[in-house]
Amino acid sequence: MLQGKHAIVTGGGTGIGLAIARSLADAGAQVTITGRRADVLKEVAEPGMFALPMDVSDEASVREGMASAVAARGPIQICVANAGIAEGRKLQKTSSEFWRKIMATNLDGCFYTVRESLESMTTTDWGRVIAISSIAGLRGAPGAGAYAASKHGVIGMMRSFAEDFLGGPITFNSICPGYVDTPIVTRNTDAISKRAGVSEEEARNMMINMNRHKRLISPEEVAATALWLCNPLIESVNGTEIRIAGGQL
Repeated sequence: MLQGKHAIVTGGGTGIGLAIARSLADAGAQVTITGRRADVLKEVAEPGMFALPMDVSDEASVREGMASAVAARGPIQICVANAGIAEGRKLQKTSSEFWRKIMATNLDGCFYTVRESLESMTTTDWGRVIAISSIAGLRGAPGAGAYAASKHGVIGMMRSFAEDFLGGPITFNSICPGYVDTPIVTRNTDAISKRAGVSEEEARNMMINMNRHKRLISPEEVAATALWLCNPLIESVNGTEIRIAGGQL
């Protein structure tokens, strides 16, 4: 379905990003996976996947990385802005430094990724831009104001960019998962356990119960949604958010 298409997936070395990269490669795309750890990227890269160390919070790194990917594999026609930090702090404990760290990766990084991808995408006759937001980007999240704000911002960007390019061959959409079974949940289990003074099992169940169907979502389900958005027949789904949360919010 995607034979000959060049896709780029930020944060493509683990979790949701890796699942999306694999699904795109299986569909025939040449997939550039990016992340800050070159060793992780090289270890997971499969046929059709190419490792590119890149820090989305660094504008120069994104500009140089995108140019390198385009030079190697041609114009980018699928951009998946997935790289992000999922950390929470209550308002009174949210320092300016912490706020900027979250925004630099989740919001600035998404902006840089999409902007630089569009440099080559707009020279082609087809394109898909997908941002991985979060259910927190729609309803907020207790103890995670910075994270929720960054994910709200991602949705706002995708809606606005869709309006900018309305009627053209490029679509812009957000995917908003609930808690997904990735290493982020494992890390947050420990953090919540220590912060709330509960067992790790109780901390994990707190996250699971935030999903309406009371179970973790698989990365492959998110990947299948991204692949669906990349289907050439899906050309009228634009400027919207697809919720993957096990039920109505």
